[in-house]
Amino acid sequence: MIKVIDISKSFGEKKVLDKARLTINDGETFLIIGRSGAGKTVLLRSIIGLIKPDSGKILIDNEDITYLDKSRLNKIRKKIGVVFQGNALFDFLTVEENVGFMFYQHSNLSREVIREKVRETLELVGMRDIEDLYPYELSGGMKKRVAVARAIIYHPKVVIYDEPTTGVDPIAVDKIASLIEDLHRKLSTTSIIVTHDLHVGLKLADRLAFLLGGKIIFEGSQEELKNLKDERIIQFMKGSSEGPIKETEV
Repeated sequence: MIKVIDISKSFGEKKVLDKARLTINDGETFLIIGRSGAGKTVLLRSIIGLIKPDSGKILIDNEDITYLDKSRLNKIRKKIGVVFQGNALFDFLTVEENVGFMFYQHSNLSREVIREKVRETLELVGMRDIEDLYPYELSGGMKKRVAVARAIIYHPKVVIYDEPTTGVDPIAVDKIASLIEDLHRKLSTTSIIVTHDLHVGLKLADRLAFLLGGKIIFEGSQEELKNLKDERIIQFMKGSSEGPIKETEV
């Protein structure tokens, strides 16, 4: 579904991605882990097409998106739903208007039809009768579910979850993880998860990649991860300050 081939990206003197490469297979749940500042966000934004790499290629569903014009890129983006780290809900819009935002902006569907689509999608994420509420009236877990609903309402082939459990309490964390697992199965999507919560990530992932210093230093299954002897990855998994990864290294 997604192939990242040797992409590099620098901002001024700082190289954020350095010939990063990975393959995300159709229908799998893929986890991307790494320290803060390791390049995960830039990698995600490159996959979505918000950032163009300095070199390398990104293929989505066998189409190279690296240098597409805006019109063609927007068509490819419709295959991808994104659940942003901070939810990115519009406080001045109702839940209905947030979840149905793309249809209101980019379709000729009537309000009645959009409202029904919103209602059906909210039920998919375990929410009912909240269409007329505003985000500030919702709990952290409810906001996250609304953000998920907005990402899946147009049935994308790929759903990206950027730190999906940030800002929710421990009970809600487990519910969000179960929701991601349930939706992945029901919608037959390819799911990409970026998270610092290793417990959640490893619970959900079929395969994963470890990003360090802008490079993918591991890609494989959880079984392969267990058998690794790379001290850098072992240090990260243990959450230890002692090891080859230094505080100044990202």
